[in-house]
Formats: sequence, structure tokens, C-alpha cells
Amino acid sequence: MARYTDAKCKRCRAVGYKLHLKGERCLGPKCPLERKPYPPGQHGQSRRRKKSEYGLQLMEKQKVRWTYDLLEKQFRNTYEKANRMPGVTGENLLSMLERRLDMVVYRTGFMPSLPSARQLVRHRHITVDGRVVDIPSYITQPGEIIEVRERARKMEAIHTSLRRVKSANVLPHLELDKARLRVTLTAMPTREDIPETFNERAVVELYSK
Repeated sequence: MARYTDAKCKRCRAVGYKLHLKGERCLGPKCPLERKPYPPGQHGQSRRRKKSEYGLQLMEKQKVRWTYDLLEKQFRNTYEKANRMPGVTGENLLSMLERRLDMVVYRTGFMPSLPSARQLVRHRHITVDGRVVDIPSYITQPGEIIEVRERARKMEAIHTSLRRVKSANVLPHLELDKARLRVTLTAMPTREDIPETFNERAVVELYSK
């Protein structure tokens, strides 16, 4: 399967937004966006032209797509599904992205970054309602219980990550049980539940052209 292999921090600098793809590094002084708050490349500091409406929409789409670490085809397919659902397309899109299994594992705090959470899923360390699911794009449903498998319960990376998590900081639609290394999706995530400052309407307008 194709995947992005270039430096992840270039993406943050390109959109001027912390995508948190490097875990703890994104929160400290080593974050390149803190030291170089301009796009990468030879002309990064000299790009002062005002962006067109299309340019702003494209940047917003990249911001959303890169936050959830998806390829263009994956992201477009998710958008098409959201567009066919009743309700507001932009909110449907974010709700589906937040309910991806890898994102639930990351938001819960089992791993410090989305790429590491995705790896945990692919290595068959996660179960949904008692059955192993190794597909990161699996869309969880309210009432489902996501749990770390018995064989992975002693992994130091999981416990180190969870020690940094305060239950009050877990998103409202997730109910974390640290002792049992499990989380329950209690409801569909609403736009107010999602902390990212996206302009999802711009993404919808871009794809509607």
C-alpha cells in the first residue's frame, strides 16, 4: 500500500498548523514549526502573496487530510461517503474520520501519535467487541468496545503514553477505562467534540466544484 515517506514536519510547515504526527516532539521546542513558522523550501520565507479562494480551500483540505494522515484517494472516498449521508457533509466527514479505528486508538491515548496508533492496529494488538481488527480505516460505531489485546498489555509504549493522559482530556464521545485498557465509543462525535480548528466548509466547497 502506498504511503507518505517524506519528513512529516514539512506538512505542518506547509499549512502552518500542528498536525501532531510526531507525538511528544510536536509539543516541545524541537517542533520545526516553532522554529521555522513558514513553508519549507528555498522560497518558503518569501511567499507573501495573498492566496486565492481556491488556494485557501486547497490548504484547508490538506490540513484535514494530513491531520488524519490519509492519501488523497482515501480522503476523497471518505468525503464521497459523507456526502451521501443525511445531514451536513462537512460534519459527517469529520465524524467519520474521528471514528476510524486508528484515530480512536490515538485519541484515547494508547499511542502518542496517529502513525504509531495505526501501527498498533496493523500489528493486530487491538480488538473491537472482542474480535481482532487490523484495518485502521475500520469505522467504529456507538456502543463498540475497543480494547488492547492480552498479548500487548505489557507494552511499555502503551503505558508510557497513557500516563500522560488525563481522563478529563479524553474526547466526550469516548469513555476510557485505563485499568482495563479499553475505550467505549459512547456516541457519534459532534463538531463541538472535535478540537481541531478546521474549516470543513471550505473542503466541501472545494470538492463541490
